Amino acid sequence: MTPHHRPWEEAAEFIIGLKPIPVEAWLEGGEADPAARKDPLYVARRALVWAEAEGSRPAQAEAAALVDAALGLAPPADEGLPPLFAAARRISDDLCLMEKRDGQWRLTALSLSAGSFFTAEAVIGRSLAELHAPVTGFAERLLVRVQRIFEGLRPELVLERRNWTVLNCAELHTPSAAPIRASIGEIDPADAGRALTLRVERQTLRRLPQTGAVLFTIRVWLAPLESLADDPVRLDAFAHAWGTAHPDLRAYKRFDLYDELVEGFLARAGANPPR
Repeated sequence: MTPHHRPWEEAAEFIIGLKPIPVEAWLEGGEADPAARKDPLYVARRALVWAEAEGSRPAQAEAAALVDAALGLAPPADEGLPPLFAAARRISDDLCLMEKRDGQWRLTALSLSAGSFFTAEAVIGRSLAELHAPVTGFAERLLVRVQRIFEGLRPELVLERRNWTVLNCAELHTPSAAPIRASIGEIDPADAGRALTLRVERQTLRRLPQTGAVLFTIRVWLAPLESLADDPVRLDAFAHAWGTAHPDLRAYKRFDLYDELVEGFLARAGANPPR
């Protein structure tokens, strides 16, 4: 999969960065058969990729109807699947449902087949603050603004944001950081362009008009780091983003683990990050 987005060209730090997009641009597609990837995970590793809270089925059904309408398809045959998963297996995106309970926006259902270092069983029921607790500086700088966005989101509005990282893993399903980071030392620096992967997340938010829930989508695109070498403009933009990344962003993404490999690749490709 080749990233359709280059968020490293947009900001050197964590920003909310939500922008309105046309409703018809909500789902990007780009995967011939998402169910072929998601169904085996649902069967073999369900706790990692699926979870639902009691009472979430009405909002799940409304979210599923929204996906069906966007695809222009009739609802799938009833196979006893939770509505949100039945919808998620028809699209490339992961789907996360947030509902306001006890005065907090909480995650009440999610299909997470391309999670980045978290699992469904670990995050179900968590509030916005709890979900973003691992993000360096988020509580101090961004939490209140995100809560206001959730409160003010209108049903006819679709918001989009994007973020990125670099990993030594070319898999979409990455529930744990430990085995990936443990193998960084095995990478030949001369092979860093092929061994490292750009991981780009495209996320959207939509209000569900009937239940008032918020549907959060996550679409992950992957490409080898060496793909940047084909375009000097993109390569220079990435080198600048890597070299000027905000300390909070670097800390959360653990860029320090990859500095030597990435900077070596950039030097061999003819670009050097500013310091």
